[in-house]
Amino acid sequence: MALRVAYAGLGLSWRIHHPITLGVRVMLIRDGRVLLVQHTYRGGWFLPGGGIKKNETVAAAARREAHEEAGATLAELSLFGIYSNFSELKSDHVAVFISTDFQFTGEHDDEIARIDWFPLDALPPDASPGTRDRVADYLAGGAPFAGDW
Repeated sequence: MALRVAYAGLGLSWRIHHPITLGVRVMLIRDGRVLLVQHTYRGGWFLPGGGIKKNETVAAAARREAHEEAGATLAELSLFGIYSNFSELKSDHVAVFISTDFQFTGEHDDEIARIDWFPLDALPPDASPGTRDRVADYLAGGAPFAGDW
């Protein structure tokens, strides 16, 4: 509970001091399934990902987040699309990557409560809307290069 309160406070501070953000998400796809993560500080299932650090490339951030949150070391990585999210009083931009060629250990950092594989056409009911939309784009054969999260 304390983590959720801290997360909400951090979110408010972030909106005031960092009005524009850039992050990454990675679709790790293998055998018709996608890997999703649950965070310790918020409910639901998400594609692994997070913010880009200072002096870090977008691709390097995607590789780092996949490793930290899912224990995946990516061999191949391709840009799927760039999306914008203007909800919650923020200006958030997300670069979504796909990898089907990776090594997977399942080890993850402390911010991840659980990881699991789900069939692409049967995501869990509490998968985030953005996660659902990106997987639907993938199943439809691709995504707009840029669009709404």
